[in-house]
Amino acid sequence: MGFPDVRPRRLRRTAAMRRLVSETHVQPSNLILPVFVKEGLTEPRPISSLPGVVQHSRESLRKAAAEAVSEGVGGIMLFGVPETRDETGSGGVDPGGILNVAIRDVIAEVGDDTVVMADLCLDEFTSHGHCGVLAADGSVDNDATLRQYELMALAQAEAGAHVLGPSGMMDGQVGVVRRALDHAGYTDVSLLAYAVKYASAFYGPFREAVESALVGDRKSYQQDPANLREALREVALDIEEGADMVMVKPALPYLDVLARVVEMTDVPVAAYQVSGEYAMVEAAVANGWLDRERVILETLTSIRRAGAQLILTYWASDAARLLRNM
Repeated sequence: MGFPDVRPRRLRRTAAMRRLVSETHVQPSNLILPVFVKEGLTEPRPISSLPGVVQHSRESLRKAAAEAVSEGVGGIMLFGVPETRDETGSGGVDPGGILNVAIRDVIAEVGDDTVVMADLCLDEFTSHGHCGVLAADGSVDNDATLRQYELMALAQAEAGAHVLGPSGMMDGQVGVVRRALDHAGYTDVSLLAYAVKYASAFYGPFREAVESALVGDRKSYQQDPANLREALREVALDIEEGADMVMVKPALPYLDVLARVVEMTDVPVAAYQVSGEYAMVEAAVANGWLDRERVILETLTSIRRAGAQLILTYWASDAARLLRNM
């Protein structure tokens, strides 16, 4: 027949053939749903920059958790939005604070049917919006912050969280939290370390979602988007300190970093498809520029292809439905 002798298109001819030879698969169990619960709400409140995402009331949070379980979503990550804040973020430490109450609510609703995770950071609870306690000169005091993280970890573990997500990017945070948990007898509580968290411009909608009071930026503790080796060093340190899983955040702008992290470690690796990634797609969809369902699945597949075993995404429940119907 002559040229071409090799015809790769043979394996793309039909949908059945493409399914048969597909190299990368996304399953609902790979997905983790981030959710926001706002103290004092009696019904869900839409977030303008995250179409389709809401600040939950305690009651609607329980329903969202049950829905995620019914769709087969692998986990749920809880973020609390308090009515009042202070300099030290005491609402995150308080057993009666909104995040710890929400953990109890979700555990009561779904138990061990999904993995209940809690964000372990002070930024939602501080009056200044930073992820830690401030020193007299206005900088974030690393070691004073670690003492708060210890207390916050114990409060979340006592509330019943299965996994804690230290996300403040303080030096030594994983080791401090692991030791505090083990000393208190919470040896079964796992840590998903935000090991690679860049000082990204993609977090804007999230800050609306948690009503952040931040003025300025977090460049003195989150990582420089230009750096890869620094990220790999952070991963190695977190694993050495006791992280059970590690995360890269954001996801799509850092797929190269994600792939390198997967290569270097034997613990599960997560990636967070952050609020700005979600908002860009939803905005383009609203303008008729993109096919929403195809883009959702394509972006999730790209993150899985780069090696992420777990993906935090605001589309988790939607994507799980799409995947089940494929």
